[in-house]
Amino acid sequence: MLYEFVDSYDRAYEAAAASQQLSVAQVCVLIRLDERRGMSGLAKELGCDASNITQIVARLEARGLVVREPDPADGRARLIARTPDGDAASAQFDAAFAFAREAQSRLTADEQDHLAVLLRKAMGG
Repeated sequence: MLYEFVDSYDRAYEAAAASQQLSVAQVCVLIRLDERRGMSGLAKELGCDASNITQIVARLEARGLVVREPDPADGRARLIARTPDGDAASAQFDAAFAFAREAQSRLTADEQDHLAVLLRKAMGG
């Protein structure tokens, strides 16, 4: 069942990203920009090479969804921030990606708590 759930989640995530004409990788970056972030931190969080983040950010920047700004703490580094259009695209993705909300709504509060405990245990926590 867990594999079926993950597969359904992935398909719904991909469809929500496509509804915004974004790749899954672009959405993964965009939704993490509630505040300005450095590219190296994003790369580490997403478990990918910094050059991949650079390419993803360049595509998002070309669409006007993010901007790169100098890091005031380190003149050599750049911070990435969402633009108002990026905020709108992130919100539209969130609205389109209803899978988790719908799955959770089918469970009682006790079932949600129990599921959270089981998932933490399955993840080793």
